[in-house]
Amino acid sequence: MTKKTTKKITVTKFDAADYLDSEEMIVEYLAAALEDDNPDVFLSALGDIAKARGMAKIAKDAGLSRESLYKALAPGAKPRYETVRKLMDAIGVKMTAQNAANV
Repeated sequence: MTKKTTKKITVTKFDAADYLDSEEMIVEYLAAALEDDNPDVFLSALGDIAKARGMAKIAKDAGLSRESLYKALAPGAKPRYETVRKLMDAIGVKMTAQNAANV
């Protein structure tokens, strides 16, 4: 008679911030988020990038409090353009416009 052994598998929650370890990865991740029609996807991506870079540092570089940064990036938030612009500058990414016919 043989004994059955079971192995426990440990699963951790996926966190995109763990993989945003290069400028190229950050730019590609943000570009993919911008392709989604849901603005929460873009805000979530900004939040992941801020987390990867350090929320306190990004908040300071953007001239925001950490609390304001969390509020601006919360699901359903509607941050002002000025806030988004400050965050983009703080993470070192520039938004540009491109003719959709050329894509």
